[in-house]
Amino acid sequence: MADTKEKAKAKPAKAKVQAEPKFSKETYMRWFESMKLIRRFEEKTGQLYGQQKIKGFCHLYIGQEACVAGAVSALTKDDKWITAYRDHAHPLALGTSPNAIMAEMFAKVTGCSKGKGGSMHMFDKEVNFMGGHGIVGGQVPLGAGVAFAEKYNNTGNLCICYMGDGAVRQGAFHEALNMAMTWKLPVIFVIENNGYAMGTSVTRTSNVTELYKLGLSYDMPSEPVEAMSVENVHEAVARAAERARAGEGPTLLEFRTYRYKGHSMSDPAKYRTKEELEDYKGRDTIEAVKATILKNGWATEEELDQIDEQVKQQVAESVKFAEESPYPDPSELYTDIYVEKDYPYIMD
Repeated sequence: MADTKEKAKAKPAKAKVQAEPKFSKETYMRWFESMKLIRRFEEKTGQLYGQQKIKGFCHLYIGQEACVAGAVSALTKDDKWITAYRDHAHPLALGTSPNAIMAEMFAKVTGCSKGKGGSMHMFDKEVNFMGGHGIVGGQVPLGAGVAFAEKYNNTGNLCICYMGDGAVRQGAFHEALNMAMTWKLPVIFVIENNGYAMGTSVTRTSNVTELYKLGLSYDMPSEPVEAMSVENVHEAVARAAERARAGEGPTLLEFRTYRYKGHSMSDPAKYRTKEELEDYKGRDTIEAVKATILKNGWATEEELDQIDEQVKQQVAESVKFAEESPYPDPSELYTDIYVEKDYPYIMD
């Protein structure tokens, strides 16, 4: 069991209703709908995994929705995104069809990766989502590389690169930060610190428990973000984006967040207490945004319930689409691997 007293030190402040909202009605309504879609999609995904309709590994984003929603509203549609294998929420928030994401988890040809990637390896070039990646920390140097391409081509765009707190123990993390700072690459590195990596508390695996401080070793602008607040996420990403576009290089953000489910669907999460979990659920970012909307009279309870019902219907339609879609033809085993179209595979 992780030391809950130590774990408590890293708790984010309770998400509060904004007395004077920092953003417009449109922004709050967009956040509410986006985060509701992610939440309902992930809840359904968990159910389908339990029914063995989704196979393999599956990592849910329930509780962490603000980490994506707040960043999307702070960036442009031309910026690039890359993350680890907890990757359903990112394309959902960016605008990928839920149908294509659900079909991918069903391993159907209509999926966003043609049914070849499954839950952990989703890509969507149309929304500049450069994929979920299964090797822990493997996407970090890739994110730096994407940013290098943006700088080389003088696009004015940036790359936001997400990773879990466990990835900072990888050597590639440090190599990528050093190179990004040396070359002043337009990249925002985001550590989604949900406290436990796969299942061991950060306090038991790292001498440095305030993970943003790792960036200071490279003189990189770095800061912690209480990421149970979508407003905090938006503001931190906007500041980092401004620096990147001004040619000032990368930023490291530590999003202090929390997942309500285990690391993956096979994880019973016995390393934390029920009291701790319920405490974080009391800080739920969707409920905080909903309260802000109601307090300011931007929508009624009934109107927000209607949005929730529309989202549920959208998710239900994605399941129907996935179930009715065909599996890839066996010949697809040999496509999308090499650029060379007539690569001499040994097929006997």
